[in-house]
Amino acid sequence: MLKEIDVVILCGGIGSRLRGTVDDRPKSMVQINQQPFLDILIDYFCGFGFSRFVLCTGHMSEVIQEHYSHKKGSLEFIVSNEQIPLGTAGSIKNAERFIQSEPFLVTNGDSFCPMNLAEFYDFHLLKQALMSMAVVESEDTSDCGLVTLDNLQRISGFEEKKAKARTGYINVGIYLFQKKILSFIPANTKYSLEYDLFPKLTNLDSFAFVSRAELIDIGTPERYERASSFFSIEAK
Repeated sequence: MLKEIDVVILCGGIGSRLRGTVDDRPKSMVQINQQPFLDILIDYFCGFGFSRFVLCTGHMSEVIQEHYSHKKGSLEFIVSNEQIPLGTAGSIKNAERFIQSEPFLVTNGDSFCPMNLAEFYDFHLLKQALMSMAVVESEDTSDCGLVTLDNLQRISGFEEKKAKARTGYINVGIYLFQKKILSFIPANTKYSLEYDLFPKLTNLDSFAFVSRAELIDIGTPERYERASSFFSIEAK
């Protein structure tokens, strides 16, 4: 079943906090143990049967285009490039013409969470959700903001980042969307998932899938080093 689901990957990030590491490539193509991070992410999704990937690019799109134009076999890669920065939601809207499946999956191209994607899909169908968001519990949500849930795991709100460390659920950047979601996003407009779209979806059949997996991202030099260590251990 997952073979039929499109995976939309947001991989247009510049990586301004990784200067010296990603100067010649988009952030999602940073090398982790001699392998592009984006390849690691795609390999994980392929392990669950996904086979069609829509790559939402921006900064240095040609690097991603060139890399995946040489990939052969049963996988399909479609590059959707934005000419001007459109934000996380805007880049999905820009790729609308390439999205075929209902629902479709969206993931950040600069983070990794080894969660059970088959269970996530089953959860989305069971809840008959408009949107399902994967979350993990964190002892310190100060850097990410909180996702608040009711007792049915319906998303009831979002709280912005606060300096004080608090325990709660954080968004891991993996979603299942029904195509109706695209009607909430204006075309050719810079639009954010986190700040523009998600507040509109509160209490509109939007649910949180709670995973116990670890969230790994490459957004800062410290996190990049941690990711390198994580994947070195995983490879053994």
